[in-house]
Amino acid sequence: MKILKALILVGLLVGTLVGYGVYWAFFDMNRLPTGEYLTEETSPNGQYTLKAYVTNGGATTSYAVRGELVFNKKANKTKNIYWNYREDTANIMWTDNDTVVINGHTLDAQNDKFDFRNQ
Repeated sequence: MKILKALILVGLLVGTLVGYGVYWAFFDMNRLPTGEYLTEETSPNGQYTLKAYVTNGGATTSYAVRGELVFNKKANKTKNIYWNYREDTANIMWTDNDTVVINGHTLDAQNDKFDFRNQ
């Protein structure tokens, strides 16, 4: 019985590590390529700036757009909130102080993310 519990525990641990490794390698938005600067728009109250970058995947993949949210009042802390494949331009529009529309995708700047890999 102790051996069975130990095997189950080891199996869960290995499964967790493999699962996290796959997430880290393929889905973590902090590991996105930097890209070349496209454009930026600042929220109406100046709290956020959304910067857009285009990445060129080379001959075998299409362009992609990465949207980086800059927290202007928090020492320019940043986080990626937008990643979409087969795009090479960024149309950014703030609808209010916290809501931004990027290429037709509406996001709450503090809480939402759009990642084509999760669609």
